[in-house]
Amino acid sequence: MSGKRNIARRLLRNKGAMFGLIVIGAAIFVAVTGYFIAPDASPDANRIIVEIGGRKPGFSQLFLLLKKQGSVTRTSFFYRLLYGREDRYDYIPINSYMQQMDSLIVEKYVDEGVAERRAYFSPTGFRIETRRFWLGTDKYGRDILSRLLIGVRVSLAVGMVTVLLSLSVGVLLGALAGYFRGRVDEIILWLVNVIWSIPTLLLVFAIMLVLGKGFWQVFVAIGLTLWVNVARIVRGQVLAVREREYVEAARALGYSHTRILFRHILPNVMGPVWVVAASNFASAIVIEAGLSFLGVGVQPPQPSWGLMIKENYNFIITHNPVLALAPGVAIMLLVLAFNLLGNGLRDALDVRV
Repeated sequence: MSGKRNIARRLLRNKGAMFGLIVIGAAIFVAVTGYFIAPDASPDANRIIVEIGGRKPGFSQLFLLLKKQGSVTRTSFFYRLLYGREDRYDYIPINSYMQQMDSLIVEKYVDEGVAERRAYFSPTGFRIETRRFWLGTDKYGRDILSRLLIGVRVSLAVGMVTVLLSLSVGVLLGALAGYFRGRVDEIILWLVNVIWSIPTLLLVFAIMLVLGKGFWQVFVAIGLTLWVNVARIVRGQVLAVREREYVEAARALGYSHTRILFRHILPNVMGPVWVVAASNFASAIVIEAGLSFLGVGVQPPQPSWGLMIKENYNFIITHNPVLALAPGVAIMLLVLAFNLLGNGLRDALDVRV
């Protein structure tokens, strides 16, 4: 117990690791509460208002909100937490309005310097709102800030699934190779070398050709490419530990290989694995962003930071670079946070990776 307290104390003293933990904690909070704090709480933050596409940060617009025809499905708290809530209104951008009895005369915004006059009738009144788009809007008129907040879910989910898959496969194969050595070690090392010799993106493409394009397929494909580092490190650690006295004592007592491996060896070699897990988390975020940018990752309209860069990168060389730079900065901060956490774990656990 005192050893764990010392590790925690060393980790808390590491400023870089604390910064990483704060960023990761904020990202988790945003991922959980995204649809409650995002200005656009529609599913996938996909409220399309093409008239105001490509606007700069801080842009504000007056809207006439018209209730949609038909009934809008009511959603429970947990459904809204996971998927958002369908808009109850149509958002019509306007420049000005004037009410006359049960009618509203508006100057509907069409384009920069272009408007058209329209009249709307409603016996129950009208709803007028001014909305500000703090990070601007993309070419479809969707709120960049909302899609950025909802998009953090994809990055954290791909990292989590990747880490679970890479740890499951890597720890198992690395432990078997280090413990049994001989023929088992040769086969597993051959597989590790084959996987390592293939560029990561090409291997992900090959796996996705088999699994198909989609949300979960991306996660599985990335996870199945990042286990080799884990296997290599676990193999080396198990080779060093398998000859220790307590392992010899367990063999002398007649314990099975499974019990020796999973109860006595692996708990004592997991320190470096946690460091590699943080690194794999960061790598998975970058790979997913790259795949989405190339169009083979998360598919629209689901928001992904890589997909947002792809949709808006043309604005970098025109009048509004923030539309593409905002998701790029978000990727950089989250990857930096996991790398700093990994460095802090390495120092706290005093491991050599």
